[in-house]
Order: sequence, then structure tokens, then C-alpha cells
Amino acid sequence: MLTGHVLGRATSTVKHPSMHGWKLLVVQPLLSGGNTPDGDPVLVVDSLGAGKGETVMITSDGLATRELIGHDNTPVRWSVMGIID
Repeated sequence: MLTGHVLGRATSTVKHPSMHGWKLLVVQPLLSGGNTPDGDPVLVVDSLGAGKGETVMITSDGLATRELIGHDNTPVRWSVMGIID
């Protein structure tokens, strides 16, 4: 589990069938201090309604993401677990 800063939304005209109807965000993972970027931004599935500029908790737990989406063969790996106030 990591914290990340939401950079914005992603739009895709062609995507895996398991991703239809899901909001996609571009999130910059942060180091434990909460202000320093940690690597490249990642594409994240959001079921909680996070918006640009918010800080979120993200996970790369593929099993949890597959259960969230309800599809065993989804290519999605990252998902939003919470929005940090």
C-alpha cells in the first residue's frame, strides 16, 4: 500500500472489456514523507470518487483489484483503497 497524488483522469477509447465503466486515474506514488515523488505515475482504477489534487491510498494487490472489478483476467493491477483527508 502506498500514498499517491492524483494528477488527473485518464480516458481510453479502446480498453480491456473488464475495464468498461471504471474511472481511471493517473496517480503519482509518493515516498513515506508524503511530498516526494516515488517513481513514475501509475494508472489506477477508482471506485471511491477521488479527484485531481487529492491524496489517495493505492494498492498493487492484483487479487484485491480482480475481486473489486469482478473479472479474473483483467490487466488492471492498481486500485484506490482510500482518500486521505
